[in-house]
Amino acid sequence: MEEMNFCCPLCGGALVRQEHRAVCEKGHSFDVARQGYVHLLPVNKMHSKLPGDSREMVEGRRRFLEAGYYKAFREKLEELAAGCASALGMPQGEGLLLCDAGCGEGYYTAGLAKTLPQASVCGFDISKLAVKAAAGKYKEIEWAVASSFAIPLKDRSVHVLTDVFSPLAVEEFARVVRPGGYFLYAVPGERHLYGMKEILYQEPYENPHRETEYAGFRFVERAAVREDIWVPDGKTAMDLFSMTPYYWKTGVEGVKRLEETQGFSTEIAFDFLVYQKQ
Repeated sequence: MEEMNFCCPLCGGALVRQEHRAVCEKGHSFDVARQGYVHLLPVNKMHSKLPGDSREMVEGRRRFLEAGYYKAFREKLEELAAGCASALGMPQGEGLLLCDAGCGEGYYTAGLAKTLPQASVCGFDISKLAVKAAAGKYKEIEWAVASSFAIPLKDRSVHVLTDVFSPLAVEEFARVVRPGGYFLYAVPGERHLYGMKEILYQEPYENPHRETEYAGFRFVERAAVREDIWVPDGKTAMDLFSMTPYYWKTGVEGVKRLEETQGFSTEIAFDFLVYQKQ
């Protein structure tokens, strides 16, 4: 039996992984799937039968990310996480716990685990389908189905927490990150995917500039990544579209134009905001 980094979402006690379940000392038991992830999202926290991204969205994201379009973003995140680990005196990650909040299908989490080979790395997402995909491919990482607003991790247990376009749960992040630890937050730059928006909307718009102050954290730096990519066809465009919030709020005419595109160029822009827990 092996003690997990994740804790019981009901009582906060330590979880011990058994063959097909994870159990705390109070007897709360949670299923461990065949792929190895544990389901730690209580039924009363599920707002639908299958919350989070659909199978179509998960598969689209995996195809797009693994084609390398966002490689520059992953490399910058890895560089920043490695810098945080060095600042903590753990350059290879030995003794370090890194958590990827809202990990999706694991593209960024896997890069972080490779960059810090001696770290203990875990990731969670509210989408069971995304976590299943992550756990099926990246066996060395601890995965869970869970919500950012009820993170199944102990107080002050995390050295580095990352959030790439996932919901911002400042109070929970401040609870689980230890004093002196780091929080890396990826937000879209003003013209991120502007070329795609020119196809989707009659009046495309820039994203708002994100401010940098969050309770419990000291702002350290903003690291901007800007590139241009070529999206070659409608299928790739729809994979990209399924990763974005525009997927939920675009009219049928705009979606049809994107499906029929013969290719387009667009700027991609992330700002990585680095914080240290006070």
